[in-house]
Amino acid sequence: QAQLEESGGRLVQTGDSLRLSCAASGRTFRTLPMAWFRQAPGKEREFVAAISWSSMTYYANSVKGRFTISKDSARNTLYLQMNILKPEDTGVYYCGVAALGATMPPTAYAMDYWGKGTLVTVSA
Repeated sequence: QAQLEESGGRLVQTGDSLRLSCAASGRTFRTLPMAWFRQAPGKEREFVAAISWSSMTYYANSVKGRFTISKDSARNTLYLQMNILKPEDTGVYYCGVAALGATMPPTAYAMDYWGKGTLVTVSA
């Protein structure tokens, strides 16, 4: 079973950019769908972005044009480039791996396993 670890979250200002990373250990996820979710204080975990085995990408409407999901399969690493950050982007960001063949974009229930999350705080 693979293990995931997110990194890169920190306190930033409105309009800043930030890149999150998700490093995998154990079994490879090269051909599996992967996604980023986030959870704001007092809110449900929500979909942010996903990338399929064929590198098709999907984004929540709230982040389209600002965030970019990508992967380096050879290094078993997933990335989320976040630009023009807003206070409403604040939350704990989680990366996860879905089962092969899962529909896109996935729901939280479709994810097989998660990392522990990394906190992103955007100050106004």
